[in-house]
Amino acid sequence: MNLASPNGEMKVAITLSDKIYYTISAGGKDLLTKNHLGLSLKDGMLGENPKLTSSKAGKGDETIKPIVPIKFSTVRSVYNSLLLTFKGDYAVEFRAFDDGIAYRIITSKKGDMEVLNEDFAINFPEDYQVNLQQTGGFKSSSEELYTHIASSAWKQTDKMSNMPILIDTKSKYKILISESDLIDYAGMFLKGTGSGAEGTFPKAPLEFGPDGDRSEKILKSAEYFAKTKGNRNLPWRYFLITDNDKKIIENTMTLKLAPKSVIGDASWIKPGQASWEWWNDAAPYGPDVNFVSGYNLATYKYYIDFASKYGIKYIVMDEGWAMSTTDPYTPNPNVDVKELIRYGKTKNVDIVLWLTWLTVHKNMGLFKTLHEWGIKGVKIDFMDRADQWMVNYYENVVKEAAKHEMLVDFHGAFKPSGLEYKYPNLISYEGVRGMEQMGGCIPDNSVWFPYMRNAVGPMDYTPGAMISTQPESYRTARPNAGSIGTRAYQMALFVVFESGIQMLADNPTLYYRNADCTEFMTSVPTTWDETKALVADAGQVTVVAKRKADKWFVGGITNNKEQTRDVAISFDFLPQGKTYTMTYFEDGINAGRQAMDYRKKTQQVKAGDKFTIKMVRNGGFAAELK
Repeated sequence: MNLASPNGEMKVAITLSDKIYYTISAGGKDLLTKNHLGLSLKDGMLGENPKLTSSKAGKGDETIKPIVPIKFSTVRSVYNSLLLTFKGDYAVEFRAFDDGIAYRIITSKKGDMEVLNEDFAINFPEDYQVNLQQTGGFKSSSEELYTHIASSAWKQTDKMSNMPILIDTKSKYKILISESDLIDYAGMFLKGTGSGAEGTFPKAPLEFGPDGDRSEKILKSAEYFAKTKGNRNLPWRYFLITDNDKKIIENTMTLKLAPKSVIGDASWIKPGQASWEWWNDAAPYGPDVNFVSGYNLATYKYYIDFASKYGIKYIVMDEGWAMSTTDPYTPNPNVDVKELIRYGKTKNVDIVLWLTWLTVHKNMGLFKTLHEWGIKGVKIDFMDRADQWMVNYYENVVKEAAKHEMLVDFHGAFKPSGLEYKYPNLISYEGVRGMEQMGGCIPDNSVWFPYMRNAVGPMDYTPGAMISTQPESYRTARPNAGSIGTRAYQMALFVVFESGIQMLADNPTLYYRNADCTEFMTSVPTTWDETKALVADAGQVTVVAKRKADKWFVGGITNNKEQTRDVAISFDFLPQGKTYTMTYFEDGINAGRQAMDYRKKTQQVKAGDKFTIKMVRNGGFAAELK
């Protein structure tokens, strides 16, 4: 049995013998061979010696308008499908898109079922490069550095990887593997076999014990990893396949396979930027700071004033706003949250509060209370797990938050897996080695994000550093936190990286002193009508153009490999017959050594014009066209 994509490029060939096998090919070349799938239940194995009872071919052509459009305001999902129904109350649905293949197992059992294992096994016909985020265990904040190794070197005894993983076939194709519609199930991890990869899942926790103020120890786990309804669709497993890295950046596969929004009137969901105090240690200074700065009322009012001046929608109040991390109802009297909410309203700035997941779990009624106070969102931290209990916790939280019109930003989080479309008040996830890692956050790693972590959904990386260094001179720490990469690189991140809530991580004092940079960064939208990758070489260089209404932004970033990099772009993405004024920030002549050096320039551009972006190592380019 064969299924091809609408354009005929992608194919999956399915064979039935002792298991359900499938081979995925693109452009006539077999990329993943002798793969197999199945489901091991307490009372039997689905997919073992399968007996086909029916097969049904279908087509899909759907227009999706995401409530929080982080790439496109309108997405067209076109695919061919094949539904295979088997004896034993289960089926497998395959979908073939022009940019990849997806499948899911569908069960129609009575009552509940206990899932002991899901057979997800892929095989590589040749030695590929695998780009991974390897973790030492299922307890992971998904903030590890990426590793890049030959697939033959990724053995079963080696560390497993978070998803997504990016496979470079070393011919012309790359394959991004992730999942969507992850509901009431465990998140999948992958482990190497030396000749491919297989899925592995954290067992369902049964008993917990204390582990400080922000976590719990798992004392006992079940034999199964999911106990769930027997009549349901399991998560989609997808393979984004492309011969052009630009298509990875532009892909919307998680969205196309995600559940539909269950929020009726979503007009209260307002994406936007946020000023954030933790990274700069709440330490504004200078002639206009005539108070002792810190986690106190006067300082937070200063942040609100800063946000108001630049049209920033939110401030995030991190750890310290409450008297303790375990009591979300008693604010720190030095902070006076209710006065700040009142003051923020007069300045058109709303507040997002940080909380530990454990405190939220123990106080699910807090959303009602915080909504009554006037809080607009919560940043929830330290989950660090993707077992079924925690996957369900995510949904319980965003469901409860939605009842009280509150946004949620998950830190210490697994990757986006579709819940953000079912509950679009889930505005972003961390689950990335972001700027809070200070000197451990390097462009050589971050340049992979458009092709891996950010390629599957929104990503709270917290950009905006004003103290910029090259790696050999990095010495900074809070309150004078800095980042590796040039000033233009930092500015470009606001265009390149995608998040429904985008932090400005640095000190208002430094933003005031760099007003031209701040004016640019705060003008960058957090949602987009159109995303167009201009230059894409995974792990090397990215240049992307994005449109909001009739205004375009361009962002470019590169790694530490080349002293200077000249990147040619064309403005053929612009509409014909219209001239734009491009205001842009580029690496200065000395930025390869003194990363703070940048130049701001202006020129006229129109459709078809050519332009050469010059970037130094760890450099960038940021532009606004209007």
